[in-house]
Amino acid sequence: MNALWAWWVVAAVVGYGLGAINPAAIVARAFRVDLREVGSGNPGATNVGRALGPRWAVLVGLLDALKGFVPAVAFGVLIGQTAGEIAGIAAVVGHITSPYLKGRGGKGVATSLGAILGVQPLLAVPALFAFGIGVAVWHRVGLGAVLAALTLIVSGIVGWWAGWTDASVMWFAVVLGVLVLARHERNLRQGWSAVRGR
Repeated sequence: MNALWAWWVVAAVVGYGLGAINPAAIVARAFRVDLREVGSGNPGATNVGRALGPRWAVLVGLLDALKGFVPAVAFGVLIGQTAGEIAGIAAVVGHITSPYLKGRGGKGVATSLGAILGVQPLLAVPALFAFGIGVAVWHRVGLGAVLAALTLIVSGIVGWWAGWTDASVMWFAVVLGVLVLARHERNLRQGWSAVRGR
């Protein structure tokens, strides 16, 4: 058991370290663009799209997703499901609280998607569907992300209740959903206002 705990710590450290690397900031710096002065000021794929165009946004989004996917899959295969879940969550936390950006980071959406795909891909399906609906209805990526996070939480709980996932996966989904929601507080308020205004 002690050896397993040690591997869980390694998974957390490696996941956090990979997640903390911010492709948005690296790409923007290469073009001498300060993302803090663009759009939302957030060092993420959406803001890169505003500053540099959609192609760079897609690249950054893919790299962000890989930060969650690679450690989740690697530790899940080599050590076990719990280690993969820990590595995936740690990658999202690293992305959100990057020490390379003095504690500032992205909102964790793409990295969460990568972690989900690495642990339980089926949970990504309803979340992506909800994201698409949110963007189509409100025309805002942030509101789509909020709807996706809420759907992820519900899907995780329903999946556990229905018996097709275990409690570990449920908590994994809930933690990721809460992390994303916490980074979208302003979008939550906007979404509530939009719903009330309809």
